[in-house]
Amino acid sequence: MPENGWLLETRRLSKRFGGLVAVDSLGLAIRPGEIRGLIGPNGSGKTTTINLLAGLYRADAGEIYLRGERIDRLRPHEITARGVVRTFQIPKLFGSMTVLENVLIPALAALDRGTDRAMPESYERARQLLAFVTLDRLRHTLAKELSGGQAMLLQIARGLMVHPSHLFLLDEPFAGVHPTVKDTIMAAILRMNQEEGMTFLIVSHEMTTLRRLCLRVSVMHEGRLIAEGSFEEVANHPHVLEAYLGG
Repeated sequence: MPENGWLLETRRLSKRFGGLVAVDSLGLAIRPGEIRGLIGPNGSGKTTTINLLAGLYRADAGEIYLRGERIDRLRPHEITARGVVRTFQIPKLFGSMTVLENVLIPALAALDRGTDRAMPESYERARQLLAFVTLDRLRHTLAKELSGGQAMLLQIARGLMVHPSHLFLLDEPFAGVHPTVKDTIMAAILRMNQEEGMTFLIVSHEMTTLRRLCLRVSVMHEGRLIAEGSFEEVANHPHVLEAYLGG
């Protein structure tokens, strides 16, 4: 861990799409073990930031550090191998594979890299994680047959199979899911945070849910970080009020 204690740090991170500046000199810093919310109006750059952190987009300027190591020039699978995992707002699953097979994919990829985790151990871990997200009874079901909320739970279980895992990036995990599934997702986040020390960065518009999970939130607007702090602190920040309410 670097001397400053940050698990994740971005410095002057920027991304353009033609004439649009989607992320504008962003400086974000997260400590190990945090559950941080990332909020802001539509189009403020939140998902672009997640894609930059995961390596799906390459930054036009700036730097990203994970545990003191610069990662912004690495490819997505290299960033994943360093312990950064993510979900997508529209679940990216292998629909013609079973739920269990989807969860085992990170373990199979790790075998290709010469991991020391044996396959029986990975299988046991996969079953534990599926039970943890209430999907073990569906382990032989094809992923394409899951509901949207179940697909999000499967993404979370699959992400937790990555070993080692340090940072979990969640993009709108609560959008359009049944309240019961939402509670299961929240329980999974809290348990992995408390029992395994997983750090989370959660993009969401669901303020009530985030308030139950996050002690601290970061607010973006037009690609910039405009406020950070507790919900109470940012709710009364003049720049936040202007961003959400206009003028």
